Amino acid sequence: MPKIFLNYDQQIEKLKSEKNLQIDDEAYAKEILRQTSYYSLIGGYKDIFKNPTTKKYKDGTRFEDIVELYYFDESLRQLLLRYLIKVENEIKSQVSYYFTEKNGENQKEYLDTSNYNYVGKKNQRDIDRLMKILEGYVTKPTDYNYINHAQKKYGNVPLWVLTNALTFGNISKMYMLLPQDIQIKVSRNYQCINESQMISILAVMVKFRNVCAHGERLFTYRTTDSIPDLPLHMKLKIAQKGTQYVNGKNDLFSVVIALRYLLSDNWYKEFIKELKTQIDKYLKKHDSISEQELYEKMGFPENWKKITRYRKQ
Repeated sequence: MPKIFLNYDQQIEKLKSEKNLQIDDEAYAKEILRQTSYYSLIGGYKDIFKNPTTKKYKDGTRFEDIVELYYFDESLRQLLLRYLIKVENEIKSQVSYYFTEKNGENQKEYLDTSNYNYVGKKNQRDIDRLMKILEGYVTKPTDYNYINHAQKKYGNVPLWVLTNALTFGNISKMYMLLPQDIQIKVSRNYQCINESQMISILAVMVKFRNVCAHGERLFTYRTTDSIPDLPLHMKLKIAQKGTQYVNGKNDLFSVVIALRYLLSDNWYKEFIKELKTQIDKYLKKHDSISEQELYEKMGFPENWKKITRYRKQ
């Protein structure tokens, strides 16, 4: 059956009568639905509270339980985004530095396909696509005053200026397409990460960054990409299915692991401290979800809090 439009009162009635959801304050429920939408709130966060057989909510499940999980996920997005942006800014800085060190500051250099790994049809397609994006910033007026200023005054937008306007996806794609010597120089800024591993890690981080920025559900998100097997997977004794690690590859915990390698020690300790606080606060306040259930949905092993005890290599 196709989905049909329901007004707020009908949405509430459906949740109560058809789905067995407890709603004591209908005015509150209507206001929350108005703020978040039925699809974002109920569609996004209902699964953990539903009986998989009856497809109805478990007895005693309250509307507030779903709302509080929604807000918990929102707080996770805000926290993760803050630290992903730190990584993003560092990668932008290093890519622009090492590229310019080798090729010079004229914009024609980063618009020249010969300064990339222009080998193979896929790389050629990706590089041609990237060139169109970069050209769009430097050949016509943009929404960025600092780029327009460089265009008008100097007729040149150095890469260190341009990178401020590029997305994390743009800069990670640029890194992937650069010659290996520049990739190596960037990756050497991070302990125990080589250029190949960096490419895989950035691909995952970009997708999680987009989830955070676009307000999508984070705590259960999985990517089609995976981070490489790293020493921390083994040190945390993460369970394996065959030769594949069950957690920490394409789930939220994979980003927690990757940040261990890409953030400074001080920033990472701060991140983990805040993450622990948010999770502990949520679990202490709510008994509708067990600690084990939440960890399973997030892809966290039970011993995840010990991650800072282990060295990266």
